[in-house]
Order: sequence, then C-alpha cells, then structure tokens
Amino acid sequence: MSSTNQKVPVHEAEFDQAAVDAVMKKYDRESNTRLWEGWQRWVVYGILAAFSLFVIYVTLFATWLDLVRYPSFFGGILLIGYLVFPAKKGDHRPNHIPWYDWILMLAGAAAFFYVVVNAKSLTVRLGMSRIYPYEIAIAIVGILATLELCRRSVGIPILCVAGVFTIYALYYYAFTKNLGAAGAVRNVAKSLFYHVQGGGILGTPVQVCSKFIIVFIVFGAFLERTGISQFFIDLANSLVGRFSGGPAKVAVISSALCGMVSGSSVGNTVTTGSVTIPMMKKTGYKPEFAGAVEAAASTGGQIMPPIMGAAAFLMAEYVGVPYSNIIVRAILPAILYFTGIFIAVHLEAKKLGLKGIDKDSLPVLKHLLRRVYLLLPLVILVYLVSSGNSTMAFAAAIAILFAVSVSNAHDNVILGITGIASLLFYLFLNVGGTVKLALLFISIACALACMLKKGAVMTPVVLFDALANGAKSSVTVAAACGVAGMIGGCITITGLASQIITAVITLSHGSLFIALFFTMLCCIVLGMGVPTTANYCIMASTCAPILIQLGVSTIAAHFFVFYFGIVADITPPVALAAYAGSAIAHAPPMKTAVNATKLAIAAFVVPYIFAMNPAMLFVNTSTLQVVLVVITSLIGIFGVSAALNGHLFCRINPLVRILFAAGGLLMLDPSVITDVIGIVLFAAAMVWQIVASKRQTAEPA
Repeated sequence: MSSTNQKVPVHEAEFDQAAVDAVMKKYDRESNTRLWEGWQRWVVYGILAAFSLFVIYVTLFATWLDLVRYPSFFGGILLIGYLVFPAKKGDHRPNHIPWYDWILMLAGAAAFFYVVVNAKSLTVRLGMSRIYPYEIAIAIVGILATLELCRRSVGIPILCVAGVFTIYALYYYAFTKNLGAAGAVRNVAKSLFYHVQGGGILGTPVQVCSKFIIVFIVFGAFLERTGISQFFIDLANSLVGRFSGGPAKVAVISSALCGMVSGSSVGNTVTTGSVTIPMMKKTGYKPEFAGAVEAAASTGGQIMPPIMGAAAFLMAEYVGVPYSNIIVRAILPAILYFTGIFIAVHLEAKKLGLKGIDKDSLPVLKHLLRRVYLLLPLVILVYLVSSGNSTMAFAAAIAILFAVSVSNAHDNVILGITGIASLLFYLFLNVGGTVKLALLFISIACALACMLKKGAVMTPVVLFDALANGAKSSVTVAAACGVAGMIGGCITITGLASQIITAVITLSHGSLFIALFFTMLCCIVLGMGVPTTANYCIMASTCAPILIQLGVSTIAAHFFVFYFGIVADITPPVALAAYAGSAIAHAPPMKTAVNATKLAIAAFVVPYIFAMNPAMLFVNTSTLQVVLVVITSLIGIFGVSAALNGHLFCRINPLVRILFAAGGLLMLDPSVITDVIGIVLFAAAMVWQIVASKRQTAEPA
C-alpha cells in the first residue's frame, strides 16, 4: 500500500480549527459556553478576570475565617458560572441570558454570601446545632443552584451519583434515625451546605480547589499562551518523528508533555490530536488506531508528574504527605504507562511497514533548544513546591510572573532577561527584605514593559484574556468539587463507608485481588465524564477507604483509585477522550475506544501491582529493589504489548502470545519468584519468535 511509504510534511497535518471547536463542543462540556460579543463581552470577561485576581489575592494574602473564605469563593463561582454556561448545549445566541438564569445565578450566589455576612453568628450557632428554618431554605437554594451549575458544566453522570447518595442520606435520617421527612431535610441540608468539616459543598475538595487548584489553572492559562504546547509538539517531532511510525510516537511524547499541565483528557486529545491524528493517518495507521493512540496518551497525561491534572495537590492534602512525595511515587507508574503505549505503536508500525516523517520537514533540534527557556516557569514551579520553602499558592504566583517574562523574552531580549534574572535573584539571593522587594518590582516592571512593546506575545489584552480564561476553566473544576464534597458528606454523615467496606469484603470472600477488581469497576463507573480533579475527589471519598481497610497502604490505595477513575475517559461506554479522538480521525467511536483500552493496558495492570506490592511506588524498598522493579517492569510491559499486538519479528502464534502475556504480567509483580518465572517464559517466547522469524526469512530462498 502506497500510504505506508508516504512522507508527511508536518505542516500538512494541520486540522481545521472550526472542526476542532466542533469536536470540543461535542465532547467537552467546558467548551459549550455562552457567546458574548461587543461591550457585553468585555464586561463579562472583566468579571472573570477580576475573579481570578480575587482568588490570587485571597490565596496569597487573606487570613479570613473558613466561613468567609470558602463561601465567598463558591458564591463567586456561581456568579461567573451562570454567566458562562447556558442551560443546554447548542445555545449560541449572542449576548443572551434568560430571566431564569438571572434568578438562579443571583439566588444561588446570595445563599453563599449570606454565610459570608453571618459567618461569626453561624460559627457559634452551628456548634449548638441552632439553625433557623429560613436558613434551611437558603441552604436548599444554594445546593440546587450548585447541582444545576454542575449539570451544565460537567454533565449528568456525577449528578446521578450525588443523587443516589443524597437520597440515601435522606432515607437514613428519615427512617433509621426516625426524624421524619422534615428532620431529614433539615439535617442533610445543614450538613451539606453550612459545614466546612467532614464533607459538604464547602468541604475538602472545594477548600483545596480555592487554595491551590484555581491558582494553578490560572497558571496553566498563562503557560499555554507562552507557546509551550507547540514547543512540546515540535520537540517530539524532532526527537522521534523520523523513525518508523513517527507521528504516533510524536503523539505519545507530545501528549505526555502537554498533559503535565492540562487538566482535561478531552482537551489534551483535541489540542495535540488535531495535529498528530491526521499525520498518523497519512503515514498509514488505521483511523481507529490513530484516534486511540492520541486518546490513550492524552488520558495518560493526567497521571504524568509533576502536575497530574492538578490532582497531585489534592492527593497530597488527602494523604497528608508533602507534594514532592506524591510526584516521586508517580514517576515509575507513569513511565510504564507511556512506555507501554510507545512499544505498542512501534510494533504496529513494524507490522504495517510504516515509515517516518521526511527529515527535511521536521523541526531542527538545535533550533528548538533556543526556546528551551519556555520550560522555566514549569521548572521553577516544581522546584518551589518540592523544596518546601514556599506555599503552593506563592509558587504558582511566581511561576505566572515567569510565564509572562519568558513569553516575551524572544522579541524583547534585554527586558526579558532582566525580568527573568530579577526573579531568579529574588528567589535565590540571600539579601534583605528591601532588596527582595526591589527585585520583585523590577521583574514586574520588565514584564509590563515587554507587554507594551510592539510584537509582544503576552500583550495586556492576552494577559486579560488569560486571567478570564483561567476563571472560566475554574468553574467546571469548582462545581464538580462542590458536588464531590456533597458525595463525601453523605458518606460521612450516614456512616455508609463501613457498610460499603463490609459489602466488598463479603463479595470478595477475603481475596484482595477480587476486592481490587470490584473497586476498579466502581472507579470506572463513578469516573465517567468527570474532570480529573473532581474525579479523584470522588474516588478518594468513596473507594480509597475500602482499600485502606483491606490492608492496602494509604498512598497505594489513593493511586489505585486515581488511575482507574482516569481510565474511564477511554473505557467504553463513556469514553469521552476516545470519542473525541474518533471524531478527529473520522473513525468508529467504539472501535477507537476498544483500541485505546488495549493501548492503555499498563493503566489496567500496574495499579494491581503497586496495590499488592507498593515497591513500585518506592514504599518500603531499597535502591536495588527499585532498579530491579524498573528493569523487570519494562520487560513485562514489552511482553504484554507484544502479546496484544500479535507481531514482533513476524506474526506471533497463539501459544507464544500466551507465553509473552504470562511472562510480562508475572514480571510486573515486584517479587523474586514471579520475576524468575516471568523471565523464563519471556525468554522462551523470544527464542521461539526469533527461530520462527529466521525460518520465515529463509523460506523464499
């Protein structure tokens, strides 16, 4: 087939932007926003930008009461949320917001601002369980407004989960506690709306969201405008584009890199897939395979340290360990995940006889190295957060300044270097407070001066747009976190967690593997269509305690539920990332989802391994054990990938595929006995495959 030998210039692989927008609006609810034009657009975007600045200010400087800080944050989310999201998809009437949306927006926000105004009184009365009847009505209004905003921005699945748990909580108070319907509504509404401890809308998910996640979302909006995504794609093209099946390998690497700072599997799929999927198809990959590669790799971006779709910060809060501890333990599983996909696309390319991209059409690596300064904001962010010398909010604020400076450094070298150097001196120079303030002032002044220069990348308009889009992106995360908090609150107030644990233990008959399997199914179902951060909040509240009770280490339990919550984006039937990839590839959605699931086999195998033996997460292990785990795990992933693909040096017969699969799976278990047996089986399969390949090569002669 001629397509297998076709050279594909990178610039020809561009995907029409209108088609990209259409795909995003179909599969990503966050893209289904109101259309604002003219002066109304400037007013709405001004409110959004002001909210971003408000969150940054509160995070860095405010020392407010909990019943002031969190309700004011969530009240602001409701205000901007109803300005951004219409009641139904496809409503693109410009500058249109119906009367009932004004009522929902104002009534919902007013409910939370009532808590802000009466924070001191409520703090005292909540301790004595003294809540007035009209305050229960206010709570119900706030809860309903939150649920409706979540429906608009996130979707139905998470509301179904929340509805089930809320109904159970009402049943628990009405019949188990014998409080009747009125008493049940009173207790549930009070717990889910007014409490900031033990769950509820203002519980841990929203608290972490307001403290850390929103600031990092704003940082991501700034980082995106530095051009770092295109830099990652160009870098991947330069490194692996010329090799066999190059575009697919480019998709794996670029999606892993872009996914580090992205909080959306669908967004990552569409952003990088609009470039890589057409390239893969022109090279010779089947459409369903091309879409699957991008979907699987983009979904894996959510487990890629250091950001992990912002879930790393939540996990640090839930588990109670430093952020640096989380990202170190996430390294090996993430490497195994992407290595598995990389091997799979390489084997597929060899099986189809595909070639790479013409070297002359690829970016030159030495030219790309001139733009390596674009990584500086990310490097500084990780250093500051990992070092423990500053808060995560402060680290994000400084990283935003770096993003503004580096974005204009290419066109304004002197000002850019001066601003960057001032920031570096501010961070690392051991001088007095006055000098530090002066250095910070110089860096800000240089950044502002760069913006006003002709040809600047980060202009005041772009800065304004980044702040506004950061606030817009935060609505989905905050609304989902609020509903996730409700789910956690219902579990807490009813004591449902212990009953779920008992049910799982009974069904599994004491077998950890079976218990892990049931937990996996729960995570995949609960994670359908839910954003990364809210996804993890739900899993941490509902599923992680089950595994911890069964003896799984806390860190391994949280990683396990996080992984299986994320793979819901590529697992049928609600495989949103796979369906987005299929839309770009013009491939059957279900075939694409099945292929993506096969490619992401490491995400289905590795969590079982570190749940049963957490050495893979560097828990209770030594350096030698880590080295052995890395080597055997990589060989194991290769064996499983070869078994699934069915081709290595030549076509693999069914018996050898079984040997490869068995040997690979055994080596993924970090224990000596399984490693030895796995190596023997893998070696036997390799010898058999080599002999068969030589015999096949000799036959024509």
